[in-house]
Amino acid sequence: MHSGKKFGAVEFIIWTRRSIYCLAILAAIPTVLYFFGWKFLYVPWQPIAIMGTAVAFIVGFKNNASYSRLWEARQIYGAIINDSRSFGYILRDSLSGKDPKKVKEMFLRHYAWLTALRFQLRESRAWENMSTAQFDEYSKKYDIPERLSNLDDELKRYLSESELQYILSKKNRATQLMASQSKELSEIYAKGEINDFQWVQINQQLVKFTDNQGKAERIKNFPYPRNFSSITTYLLLLFIVFVPFGLLKEFDKLGDGTMVEGFTVWFNIPFSLLVTWCFHTLDSVGEASVNPFEGSPNDVPITQISRTIEIDMRDMLDESDLPPAITPKNNIVL
Repeated sequence: MHSGKKFGAVEFIIWTRRSIYCLAILAAIPTVLYFFGWKFLYVPWQPIAIMGTAVAFIVGFKNNASYSRLWEARQIYGAIINDSRSFGYILRDSLSGKDPKKVKEMFLRHYAWLTALRFQLRESRAWENMSTAQFDEYSKKYDIPERLSNLDDELKRYLSESELQYILSKKNRATQLMASQSKELSEIYAKGEINDFQWVQINQQLVKFTDNQGKAERIKNFPYPRNFSSITTYLLLLFIVFVPFGLLKEFDKLGDGTMVEGFTVWFNIPFSLLVTWCFHTLDSVGEASVNPFEGSPNDVPITQISRTIEIDMRDMLDESDLPPAITPKNNIVL
């Protein structure tokens, strides 16, 4: 997540410079050919304007869908924050006087669940964008914690050796950790260490965690529909290609009867570049937000949120050696 006031104009230009080069070339080719006598290259601007309207609608639709996915992901992790705090004090107040060691063990298992979940959500998918040059280059400005460490080492801090090996043998580690919490809770209830009301309260929190994990996995594993994504790409490409052809004659007319007659056609390059850059960059912004867990500067900061939850829950147990909060690097926090 970008934590600064805004992305700077220079950042945007550098981020989109590859597309600027391509768009400039696409604008320059018909302009040069037209200037040297290929007048038949002109295309009436009216149908291109109609195409531009369609492209504007579909790019806007894509960006709205991208923002919806991002905002839903943030709501999911907002719910995990609140539910974790509730889980912490309900569990502490129900068991601290009877079995404080068991409370600490279940707290640690919850930190392990948060860790396993964020590692699973950071796994790459074929449709994600972080491997493309534009996004990969920008990612060098900050660190993605899940790519600097491995899950085994992270879970060692929270689980016993036997439980660690058991969890690592499973496919969905986060799910199995929550299943272990449920099993532990059932054993506590069977021993009579908590009453019916306390058991229901704590169990409801585990159900909420499972529900939120499933919602996050749904966003992670179901991409923005490929049919909508593909048609947006194709229509945008057609529009970008045809814009320079549609503006040729209009800019050529600007010099009629003046000393620059025949030369104003060169204005076609910068103005076509500006128009196509706007549309292409809007599409790129949508792409930057459409997968909210992949590790881009526009994603939900699940690592920071997980650390915040751990700090809050450790504080509930009056621990003094709290882990440090995760701070932004170059205004980016993940």
